[in-house]
Amino acid sequence: MGQQNQRAKAKLHSINAALESGGLQEVKRTINIGLAPAEVAHLIESSPPKVRKMLWELVETENEGEILQHLSDEISADFLNEMSTEQLVDLTSELDTDDVVDLLQQLPEKQSNDVLRGMDSENRSRLEAVLCYPEDSAGGLMNTDTVTVRADVTLDVVLRYLRRHRSLPEMTDNLLVINRNNEFIGILPINKLLVSDLNQTVREVMTTDTQIIHASLDEEDVAKIFERHDLVSAPVIDNHGKLIGRITIDDVVDVIRDTADHSMMSMAGLDEEEDTFAPAFKTGRRRAVWLGINLITAFIASAVIGLFSDTIERLVALAVLMPIVASMGGIAGSQVLTLVIRGQALGHISSGNIGWLLNRELAVGFFNGLLWAAVIGGITLFWFNDALLAGIIAAAIIINLVVAVLSGAALPIILKRQSIDPALAGGVILTTITDVVGFFSFLGLASILYL
Repeated sequence: MGQQNQRAKAKLHSINAALESGGLQEVKRTINIGLAPAEVAHLIESSPPKVRKMLWELVETENEGEILQHLSDEISADFLNEMSTEQLVDLTSELDTDDVVDLLQQLPEKQSNDVLRGMDSENRSRLEAVLCYPEDSAGGLMNTDTVTVRADVTLDVVLRYLRRHRSLPEMTDNLLVINRNNEFIGILPINKLLVSDLNQTVREVMTTDTQIIHASLDEEDVAKIFERHDLVSAPVIDNHGKLIGRITIDDVVDVIRDTADHSMMSMAGLDEEEDTFAPAFKTGRRRAVWLGINLITAFIASAVIGLFSDTIERLVALAVLMPIVASMGGIAGSQVLTLVIRGQALGHISSGNIGWLLNRELAVGFFNGLLWAAVIGGITLFWFNDALLAGIIAAAIIINLVVAVLSGAALPIILKRQSIDPALAGGVILTTITDVVGFFSFLGLASILYL
């Protein structure tokens, strides 16, 4: 694997060098023959807009579909929107159903409908069977390309049936067993098929105790099932128990990656599809929204400071020490917030254990509050030679750390119940809470005790 990565990096480096020297024919040959579709997609995503467009124009038509499915939604949508309906129909003809669905969902509704009308009836019906489900559900994730067998036939018949296929669908580790009504009843593992007596029937060797996925299940729950049961593929059924498709591990890996990207980018108030090399205006417009939200919260914190302006004027040391209180609370709260959001993503947190978690965080917050109150109080006493000021900041540290950890633990749970993404909104709200509580407790105590 390491050697493959080194070879890929070497090829990418040679392409960049060829682009700089104007050797477009060499680049064209490399991206169409020398690199895998995923590597070409990586190269395109790693290039500024002008170079990106040049590289795409060098991609041969028969390779476009494979490359597009490895690109981020934003970049692939830019390329798709420039294609005609005829080009899109040709592009999707060789792709799996789930990959075609992903591409169609990036198009405007009118263009997507035009592409569907341009397909033959068989392909159109297969796609419409997937498109009727939400994009983030098992039905929207599945592929309708399955190999099914009946339980009453022998393994010899199954093998002769398989030999009539030019190839099996990718990630085929099981054959799916159905009855006359197309209802799913079990799986026939390929390894059992190969080592069992060919005179046995499918019913005798098939497995009925297998993981079934309902089409309405959320894609994140699908990923958890694959993780817990080490699945390569799994059948998908509708509300009537009829087999309608299957989900494979490569699609689940995409879900896991997208979920991780979403959590990481949302912490900074960014879209998970944020293009590293997007134009300045588009990037600036997206970031401006959350900068505006942050500005509002900053004014709230500033308003709290303004309430104690007279106290700050009398004791300048308060202005020097204020950031310490807010910063300690922010860090403590962010640690808990990240931990709880991760626990939610993994399905670890429920109504049955949230009470224990809150109590644990209260104990941790109080312990760390005492520890760092002693440290910061001692530094303050040494710095300003004022025992009262040292006691005030020590008390403020304890208060803010306790509030911070409780807020960090409770916010994701509250936000999720309100159908708000904790990764997106949690950080902003938490920062406001720790700033307001930190400033109010520190300056409030100073106002009372220095009167």
